[in-house]
Amino acid sequence: MNYKLMLRMLGRTLQVEALCLLVPLVVSLIYREDPLPFLYTIVPVAVLGTLLSQLRAKAEFFSQEGFTVVGLIWLTFCLFGALPFWFSGAFPTFADCFFESASGFTTTGSTALENIEALPRGILFWRAFSAWIGGMGVLIFTMAFLPKVGGRSQTLFRAEVPGPVSTKLVPQTTHASQILYLMYFVLTGAELIALRIAGMPWFDAITTAFSCVCTAGFSVMNQSLGAYNLPACEIIAIVFMVLGSLNFSVFFLVITGRARQALRSDELKFFLGILAVTSLLVFWNILPLYDTTGHAFRDAVFQVTSVVSTSGFSTVDYNLWPTFSQTLLLLLMFIGGCSGSTAGSIKCGRILLLLRSSTRSILRLSHPRAVKVVKLDGKPVDEETLRAVFSFFTCFFLLLGLGSVVVSLDGHSLLSSFTAVLGCLSNVGPGLDLVGPF
Repeated sequence: MNYKLMLRMLGRTLQVEALCLLVPLVVSLIYREDPLPFLYTIVPVAVLGTLLSQLRAKAEFFSQEGFTVVGLIWLTFCLFGALPFWFSGAFPTFADCFFESASGFTTTGSTALENIEALPRGILFWRAFSAWIGGMGVLIFTMAFLPKVGGRSQTLFRAEVPGPVSTKLVPQTTHASQILYLMYFVLTGAELIALRIAGMPWFDAITTAFSCVCTAGFSVMNQSLGAYNLPACEIIAIVFMVLGSLNFSVFFLVITGRARQALRSDELKFFLGILAVTSLLVFWNILPLYDTTGHAFRDAVFQVTSVVSTSGFSTVDYNLWPTFSQTLLLLLMFIGGCSGSTAGSIKCGRILLLLRSSTRSILRLSHPRAVKVVKLDGKPVDEETLRAVFSFFTCFFLLLGLGSVVVSLDGHSLLSSFTAVLGCLSNVGPGLDLVGPF
């Protein structure tokens, strides 16, 4: 393995992180807060990043190095991203700081905090901003703004972008990264303006836009978006959580005048179908609990969208909902958004391929000689991709089972332990029972 090249790439990403930390530093200065937590972090991160980026290495880069360096970059980003939390003194242990940082960069949205509103504005901004950076992918961020990371950029792109089948927007990977982030900026800016017009304060609108587009669900309020009691803001959040859950290639096709091709996407139809059907079922189930139909429908659509997009925002404590609705939300945690989106979990594309592959296997029991090809968007899917999907499912459920066993050592209920692990593994954030939305 080309360790020097991997370390050089790690250094470049640390330089990017040091630059990113300047933004919450400015926020702290604007609100006249202590800037030292960010200064204490920026200096060592910048120095270490500069030293590593100066290493000379051969530009030989293969899949093994690609997947290894992607994992190292995520781990390093989360580790150094925890330092401002630690230096702020708002967290009792470094484990809490690392948890909060990892939850942000991976857009999980879980929190170790009991009183979020007590944090300084600079720290609150860093929570939301770290999630925004991680939403599109730390490495994609680096490739978009520091193109010369060396080696095979397409190998890194494939290792970073989630989904069973990768879609190339343009031939050059660096150009594709820049296009992705341009769309990301536009979505964030549009939601920021919409939330501000709807009555949300500037700071809250900025942090909410960051957390919504990246489907992280970090809020600056203890009661999440429910604290504002602004139906317009909830509707805006629903729209952008849905948009954040769509494959970004869909936006690219629409922008380039190929809207019909985008609408023919099997995964898009599957995702929107699940969203619509589940919202109606939850609405029907919780309607007796509400005084007005409109309020019940808005809460049902919001929570379903929040969970299936793996955002984790909340406007109501769905622990108080009937078991049927809670079960539907639990199942949605396994599904997630579309491939190539900021959403987490298994992804609708993999679910579709698994269902179609399983259907083919069942048909072969009665028609052994039948030749049936699994297709997605009308195109045949090769057997290697199908094997990768089955491997992903196996790993996902093995980690879920193992994690549930380990977390159960805390002695809490099965529902709390299981959904705590599921919420983190699928990037939803909150679960049920003790790890519910509130």
